Amino acid sequence: QVQLVESGGGLVQPGGSLRLSCAASGFTFSAYYMSWVRQAPGKGPEWVSTISPGSTSTRYADSVKGRFTISRDNAKNTLYLQMNSLKPEDTALYYCARVSIGARDEYDYRGQGTQVTVSS
Repeated sequence: QVQLVESGGGLVQPGGSLRLSCAASGFTFSAYYMSWVRQAPGKGPEWVSTISPGSTSTRYADSVKGRFTISRDNAKNTLYLQMNSLKPEDTALYYCARVSIGARDEYDYRGQGTQVTVSS
């Protein structure tokens, strides 16, 4: 069965960095677009970034552009999100999601998430 397991979250001071990982299993990882989505307390999900199957294309939300970098290692079935210059407003539960085939912004599987807290 499809599994997505995130790791790498934690507490970091403003201006700090974190690298999130998402280990994928149960499907052909290299065939799918993958995304990172976050949800802050009391708010709805916010799309963060998407990467194409071969890493040739990436997209970012304006709120993270220039600070976050999405990447993937298809040999390791792993998705990454490098987060630099973190701000308190980046505090959220971050989860990875598999983009549905043929759909730009729809997801058919997601992980449980990893918590990122940015605070001094």
